[in-house]
Amino acid sequence: MSSSDITFFHAPNSRSGGTRALLEELGASYRLHVLNLTKNDQRQPEYLAINPMGKVPAILYGKALITEQPAVFMFLADHFANAKLAPTLDDPLRGPYLRWMVYYGSCFEPALIDKAMKREPAASSTSPYGDYDTMLNTLTDQLAKGPWLLGDTFTAADVLWGTALHWTTQFQLVPDTPLIRAYIDRVQARPAMQRAAAMDAKLAAAQSS
Repeated sequence: MSSSDITFFHAPNSRSGGTRALLEELGASYRLHVLNLTKNDQRQPEYLAINPMGKVPAILYGKALITEQPAVFMFLADHFANAKLAPTLDDPLRGPYLRWMVYYGSCFEPALIDKAMKREPAASSTSPYGDYDTMLNTLTDQLAKGPWLLGDTFTAADVLWGTALHWTTQFQLVPDTPLIRAYIDRVQARPAMQRAAAMDAKLAAAQSS
């Protein structure tokens, strides 16, 4: 099966912007299927038949469905291995790389949702992330080792976290500290990231016209 057998379901101004940026970083070929969230395309039967959760990003590789942003990132980075954005199985960084990919969905997003909804987290013994400050400090302690999440090695994890921190600081769910801002700026300055942002801005403008 070739790379052109990948269909990417995407909407501008959504989490799938990170996936578009990753595809640019990977130099990947794919078919783009655009959804308009303002028209609830993601809730229509045609898309729910593909992803019953009605979320983007989603990837179809042949008939195989890949959803959930970290899983999409890990699949793409491994599939387009020549771009070297995912440590190989025998690389000592492989374990830390997977750790930070999974940390995004298992700890970071649950903590942010509780914060955004002004909900008290569950007791630390049952909360998936413990408490917000510990969750964030664990991340920033890692970022402080820089320049990238895994030190000197830029990986798909940086695309994930650079885009995630970009939008969460905008919504004031994460403090825009000098450390976090410097990391975001390093990621956002990459040519592939800028190309993806420009394409999405154009797409969003077309959808709103």
